[in-house]
Amino acid sequence: MWIDPLLTLELILKGLIVGIVASAPMGPVGVLTVQRTLNKGRWYGFVTGVGASLSDIIYAIVTGLGLSLVMDFVEKGSAMFWIKLAGGVMLFLFGLWTFKTKPAPLRPKSKQKGTFAHNFLTGFLVTLSNPLIVFLFLALFARFGFIVSDHPIEQFLGYLAIVAGALFWWLGLTGFIDKVRSRFHVEAIGLLNKAIGIAVMLASLVGLIFIVTQK
Repeated sequence: MWIDPLLTLELILKGLIVGIVASAPMGPVGVLTVQRTLNKGRWYGFVTGVGASLSDIIYAIVTGLGLSLVMDFVEKGSAMFWIKLAGGVMLFLFGLWTFKTKPAPLRPKSKQKGTFAHNFLTGFLVTLSNPLIVFLFLALFARFGFIVSDHPIEQFLGYLAIVAGALFWWLGLTGFIDKVRSRFHVEAIGLLNKAIGIAVMLASLVGLIFIVTQK
């Protein structure tokens, strides 16, 4: 089966962005990952993020399948414009929500580290218990035009890139937290949320302008 190299590269780059953006906000699993990195060590925090990544890709695939069914019934022209526009607006609202979100306080240090499997499983279940992540993936997929028809291999590689982007985020976050653990304060989580929120809002505004001007 012939593979489109440009489309493959495009979906991989988009997948990496989607994976990072979906993982970056300091929600329950983000705070849990930071907490475990500080209390147990970097790799306990990282495997918590890996568990979250597995849950994320499940929701991403479900969202992608649903969106692909919708796209099969719409025309490529004006309908796609409105889908991308709606995705950009939803992404801006997500950035605003992230900016205003106040993360939960860190829990006291536990005497038991637990196994890597236990930390992985709890990260997976915490993320799986939040089905609202579907709306974030819906916004990201619509905004970036991530779903393509009749290119299953390229799409599969795009989904793998989502996992890679998420793992890249958790690896970088836990590494950073581990290096600054002696100087880390809980207020930094809130500042990180604000920074992420601003970045997402600015990126979504630029995207909306591009969508409108290119119609």
